[in-house]
This record gives sequence, C-alpha cells and structure tokens, in this order.
Amino acid sequence: MTTQELLKKCPLFAGTDDADLAALQGVCIIREHPRGDLLFSEGEEARGFYVVASGKVKVYKLSPEGKERILHIVHPGDTFAEAAIFADGAYPAHAEPLEKSRLMFFPKRDFLSLLSSNPRIALNMIAGLSRFLRQFATQIESLTFKDVPARLAHYLLELAGEECSVVQLPISKAQLASNLGTVGETLSRTLRKLADDAVIEVNGRTINILDADRLIDLAEKCRE
Repeated sequence: MTTQELLKKCPLFAGTDDADLAALQGVCIIREHPRGDLLFSEGEEARGFYVVASGKVKVYKLSPEGKERILHIVHPGDTFAEAAIFADGAYPAHAEPLEKSRLMFFPKRDFLSLLSSNPRIALNMIAGLSRFLRQFATQIESLTFKDVPARLAHYLLELAGEECSVVQLPISKAQLASNLGTVGETLSRTLRKLADDAVIEVNGRTINILDADRLIDLAEKCRE
C-alpha cells in the first residue's frame, strides 16, 4: 500500500483530494519502530503526531508507583498525539509499540504550516479532535459508572462490530485488563463467569459470543 493510500484510509484525512494527500505526504516521515521503543514520555514537548501504518501502539499513563494504565490501543489507520501539537503542547501520556510497527510521523511545525494554507485539512483536524474528545468522555463515563463486566461486554461488542459472533483479542489479557481499568485476576474471573453463564466461550485470545442479547444488556448496565 502506498503512502497516499495509507493516508486516505486514515479518518483524520477523510475527504481530502489527491492534491491534499500529496501535500500531507510531503511533510510526513515514515519509520519502523521495534516493540517497546519509547516514542515519547508524558510531559515531553510535543514534536508532532503519528499515524499507525501497521502494527499497534499503546498510549498509557504511569502512577507514582510505576503502575501502568493503558488509555487506549492505536490500530492501523488511526492517529495519536494530534491534540498535543497545538499551542505550547506537551505529550499527555507515554506511547510505545506493542509490536514492530510502521508509523507515519508528522512534525509539528511543518504540519501546522500546512494547516494554515489548507482549510480542508484543518476542518478534518477539528473533526478528528472532536472524535478524540468523545472517545475519552465515553471512557471516563465507563470507568465512573460501569463495573468490569459491563466494560468488558462493551469492549467485546465494539470489537465484534456488526458480526457479533467471534472476536480475536488484538492485545494480551494483561494489556486488556489495564485498558479496562482493572487487574488481570479480576478480568480472568469475569471471563470465567461469562463463560459459565454461556454468554461467551473463551479459547485463548479467540472469544465466541454465544448470547449477544445478554452481552448487550450487560454492556448497558450501570454500577449499582
């Protein structure tokens, strides 16, 4: 897949024409990063943002005790750290690949210069940041009002999409636990309970959804 084809698949650049894509291609830098390569640290001055071309990247926070909390997993076609490039922004979290990943890096100065002369890309950027804010609002709501079973059910349904039958976990169960704001032991108990209740069937990272209606009901249930 060419660089322009990769850019066209990115929601942040949806609707851009060939001239826009060529301009974007002119400012991006493509690099391969090994698993565990620290892309940036929380508080570091933002130098630019990224688009994942292949692989997966985790964006995470560290507690004062060094405990990791994954905020989200970034998959191919998605962006991360774009909000940090505005004003005197700093990166709000840490980021590193979960596997060997090919990343498209957009340097802050060059990209902001491009935005100033290209209103279509600027409007797409606003829409992309709005999606980013909605995602975090949903995440905060989930952590505040829903328990682990409800969070897990919601995650599985989102992963399944319209199929609602079989899903393949894209990350390890330890990473999933962190992403859901819990610990591995609690996640394992929750998976066992859902399996015992014949809601799902677990085979390693493959999860068969046996009763989608009950899973939907669980995902919508708020903490008592």
